[in-house]
Amino acid sequence: MSLWGNKDLVGNAGTVAINLSTNVVTGTGTTFSTSGFEVTEGDVIVVGAGATYGHAVISSVTSNTVASIASTQFLIAHPTTGIITAATYFVTQRPISTLGGIFAAPESKTTGFSTSPVFTGVFGVDTTETGIARTTTVGSKEGAFGVAHAGWVGVTTYIDTHGNLRVKSETLVAGSMISGDAADDTRFPDS
Repeated sequence: MSLWGNKDLVGNAGTVAINLSTNVVTGTGTTFSTSGFEVTEGDVIVVGAGATYGHAVISSVTSNTVASIASTQFLIAHPTTGIITAATYFVTQRPISTLGGIFAAPESKTTGFSTSPVFTGVFGVDTTETGIARTTTVGSKEGAFGVAHAGWVGVTTYIDTHGNLRVKSETLVAGSMISGDAADDTRFPDS
């Protein structure tokens, strides 16, 4: 099992249900073992819109619709039903170490990089995406989401007391040799 890969988004087709007693992930319309969307041991599954239900590490993949997770430590059951069912999800190759830290917060409490308060996420950013992020205008801030280095980067945004958009980023795993991250995200576009 590797500690991380280079894809923000391995895939997100269908929905999942997770049995918190057996650690089994059952998908509907999922493609866990399909070529081009091969979920592997060590990948991170982020469950629910904005990580509502949390994160888990994939421990094995049995088929296109069945996988297992290593632990439910960072998952939260639905407050009413006590289970996770019919949840949206995405699979990423981000560093496992981000599950319990500051960047384990929901991926987005807003939609993308807006000027609304609080956005937190971890992204695989290649050298091309780094350059583009430094020059792209978001709202009225040119280059606001420019990151210091290619690799796995944690990004947090907030609105300060004067109503200004502020962006903080931290390089979690430097990767200046990373290129061709693929068009796997919209937050750090390839062109």
